[in-house]
Amino acid sequence: MSRVLIKEVRPYGDGEAVDVLVDGELIAEIGADLDVEADEVVHGGGGVLLPGFVDLHTHLREPGREDTETVETGSVAAALGGYTAVFAMANTDPVADNAVIVEHVWRRGLEIGLVDVHPVGAVTVGLAGEQLAELGTMARSAAGVRVFSDDGKCVHDPLVMRRALEYAKALGVVVAQHAEEPRLTVGAQAHEGANAARLGLAGWPAPAEESIVARDCLLAGHTGGTLHVCHVSTAGTAEILRWWKSRGGSAGTVSAEVTPHHLLLTDELLSTYDPVNKVNPPLRTDADVRALREALADGTVDCVATDHAPHASQDKDCEWSAAKPGMLGLQTALGVVTRTMVEPGLLDWRGVARVLSERPAEIAGLADQGRPIAVGEPANLAVVDPDVRWTVRGAELASISANTPFEGMELPGRVLATVLRGRITAHEGEVRR
Repeated sequence: MSRVLIKEVRPYGDGEAVDVLVDGELIAEIGADLDVEADEVVHGGGGVLLPGFVDLHTHLREPGREDTETVETGSVAAALGGYTAVFAMANTDPVADNAVIVEHVWRRGLEIGLVDVHPVGAVTVGLAGEQLAELGTMARSAAGVRVFSDDGKCVHDPLVMRRALEYAKALGVVVAQHAEEPRLTVGAQAHEGANAARLGLAGWPAPAEESIVARDCLLAGHTGGTLHVCHVSTAGTAEILRWWKSRGGSAGTVSAEVTPHHLLLTDELLSTYDPVNKVNPPLRTDADVRALREALADGTVDCVATDHAPHASQDKDCEWSAAKPGMLGLQTALGVVTRTMVEPGLLDWRGVARVLSERPAEIAGLADQGRPIAVGEPANLAVVDPDVRWTVRGAELASISANTPFEGMELPGRVLATVLRGRITAHEGEVRR
């Protein structure tokens, strides 16, 4: 087993810089100016040391759309972004609605070894929303599926959703819901409001999301199942979650995520008709963005998840109505969170650890991720330079695709190194195989 010495870092951004010795898969020693032998040394330069990030919402596109992303290229992007675990969504082709597909994705992640890849199983067969998929078989498979979602589509039938939550309770797993009442979003192209009206784009009303979130909170409370709300995008949804969590005993049954792009971007960007800004749910208003930041800061929204959604150029470089929704996110998440939450003082670095690592790991039931930075704990770590500023270039990102809405934007904070179970997986912009 190798020994890695991480020099001059501040755990959670607190106090004076220390050295951290990693021996094998565990943190072995923490102290100032450690005089020890090591196989590799990472120079932190006084930067911040955080637990490795966990993404509950990643699209790796394998199997079926390997022209846009693969488990391998997505793993590279994740490692460079500071992630040590990602959850690969089920809307592949074929759909990950059975043990064969989820085990394929899981095994590919093991073979590549840059990040723990946890496949998300579909809630319903073919994402059709009609018949429950083989939840128990996937949960008991070698992949050990812990999260189920039809993301990209809503489980809109309340009876099907109720049954899914009942099965989730029995299996000890999570149902992650894409909250969108489809009857309210037929033909929708943008957030319903003044900008959509001015641009002639069919509106996507906020209640399409909020009505499903309210319904599913009540179903989770009734069944005792565990619900996770994907990509929260409206102030109204934040208020519904705040109300639900205020009920006390019911709080543990519902969690929620927000994406980096919904923390920063607004529907004002749609004036260019550039499809890189098309996403599901759509970019909302400045008031929604402010509300989401506040909800993340106070814990109403539990965590940040990227909804990393690579698309081929022909699916984005086209007219708005024909373009597919989705944005890259794995390598820009830390920068956006730093800009929207740390620089304004809404979160400190311990708060960043909470929303990017600790809470996602807790929600998914990962015992070895999101752990404290302490002697004897698993060495899943991210070394961050909080002071560097860098310019996003889609062509320079590790994904096969380049559809980043942050093209040309200067972001603060960047990952210097990522450590997965004591092994350096990324260092100074390069991955380690």
